[in-house]
Amino acid sequence: MNKRIVILGGGISGVGAAILAKKQSFDVFVSDFGKISEENKKLLSNEGINFEEEKHTYELILNADEIIKSPGIPDNAPIIVSAKEKSISIISEIEFASRYTNAKMICITGSNGKTTTTELTYHIYKKAGLNVAMAGNVGKSFALQVAKGNYDYFILELSSFQLDGMFNFKADVAILLNITPDHLNRYNNVFQNYINSKFRITQNMTEDDIFIYNEDDPIILEEIKKRNIKAQKIPFSVKNELEVGAYKKLEKIIININSKHFNMENSLLSLEGDHNVYNSMAAGISGLVEGISNQQLKKSFSDFAGVEHRLEKYIKVRGIQFINDSKATNVNSVWYALQSIDDDIVLIMGGKEDGNNYSTLKDLVRQKVKAIVAMGVDNSKIIEAFKDITKVYDTNSMEDAVNTSYKIAKHGDVVLLSPACKSFDLFKNFEDRGKQFKQAVRNL
Repeated sequence: MNKRIVILGGGISGVGAAILAKKQSFDVFVSDFGKISEENKKLLSNEGINFEEEKHTYELILNADEIIKSPGIPDNAPIIVSAKEKSISIISEIEFASRYTNAKMICITGSNGKTTTTELTYHIYKKAGLNVAMAGNVGKSFALQVAKGNYDYFILELSSFQLDGMFNFKADVAILLNITPDHLNRYNNVFQNYINSKFRITQNMTEDDIFIYNEDDPIILEEIKKRNIKAQKIPFSVKNELEVGAYKKLEKIIININSKHFNMENSLLSLEGDHNVYNSMAAGISGLVEGISNQQLKKSFSDFAGVEHRLEKYIKVRGIQFINDSKATNVNSVWYALQSIDDDIVLIMGGKEDGNNYSTLKDLVRQKVKAIVAMGVDNSKIIEAFKDITKVYDTNSMEDAVNTSYKIAKHGDVVLLSPACKSFDLFKNFEDRGKQFKQAVRNL
């Protein structure tokens, strides 16, 4: 009898995992406690895969040999608790799909910047002519691309939730950008638990593998001292010159790795701001270690278009620049955004909080922000945090927030959507929030 695989969650990753499992001749069942999109239902039906939506039928799930869990489902969900009580193996789509490919894994995690770094790394590899795909927390399903394609490299963005469900998986090149408090409600409000999740990216690595990390991040440095990481360690820094690694000097990025040397003026990078210097250094190291030429790296750095919803300069209306940073779902992302803008800012922020501490933003808000337009179901915490520093306006829709910002802003100012919060109070996701922002700006 075929091994039974149950997939919990009928989104992109779940459907991809189901299609790969079916290809591997498993008995496959998909269960989603919410609704499954019409497109995904069609994909499952076309493959002859059984599924259910808006419920979990326990007897159809708990007879599984293995469960592949959507990263969005918390470990304390009743169905997960029941599966653990029966000692059923529970893994992520990434763990499952990695069993069926020999491709080289370039893996990227961090609290901020991982999507930009992932997309930039993919851009570098693709432009260099390598047979590469992008997956994980961005792009198409990893499992679906393993099922349908045959790639030499995968560039994988990995969230802490995905890493939690990975056990035997091994990165060939691992990039750790930074660690700041995020998603702590999923980690019993213990920061160390979240740190441990991020460091799972180094698990199973050998002396032949490469670990690229941010030497300016004190948490990462402290953790490296405590851990036995076998991979070759290559740091990057904007503060210190490094014998081996990447660093910033005289407004240039310099990368030295053994006999390979690279340098490029920051002004030629398509991405602006110190946070993007970090992202570029990490991506650049991964390109150099895989043999991509200096000329090709320079070309890719200069023509990378950036990521939608991440500090996306949208349009100017009567001399006011509107910037869509909807992907900034935590306080640290907003800090980077504010730091990268020199003009006066009207800041739109707010949404579903993860226990945010706004104190780290106060100095930058004092220096750069002429007004905050709070946008959410409950804006009391934002109003309380900033009312003594700048004007704070209370709104509860995107249209109202954009219209209010437009009235406040003057020619030469920036209206920045950088919410510091999840989007689920008013929007489907951060993409929906960013698109509604752009539509509201177009309507002005």
